[in-house]
Amino acid sequence: MKNKKTLVMGASENPERYSNRAILKLLSKDQSVVALGQRVGEVSGIKIQAKQVPFTNIHTVTLYLNPSRQKEYYNYIIGLQPKRVIFNPGTENPEFYQLLKSNNIEVEVACTLVLLGTNQY
Repeated sequence: MKNKKTLVMGASENPERYSNRAILKLLSKDQSVVALGQRVGEVSGIKIQAKQVPFTNIHTVTLYLNPSRQKEYYNYIIGLQPKRVIFNPGTENPEFYQLLKSNNIEVEVACTLVLLGTNQY
């Protein structure tokens, strides 16, 4: 599997959260990971940033934010120019899909953990 640098949005240090599991699974598949969350923290050596850091070379943004929380990140995510944005269950947002598509960013409504588990990432 080619390295697809991934930004996990809505990252959490809480091992019960899917965003936390996604970080661990991405690392286990040798993917580069950066993370953004409500609070600064760390998951398995990956620092969770609490502010909009201008990351570079992001291939995939995987969302763990509900649609109302996504709004403040629209311009930030589009500005990162990722190849795709994955909307995990509970994050579906047709308004944002349109914005992304109009900026030539692929929209994938899927579960990151399932994609990784089935080698479709």
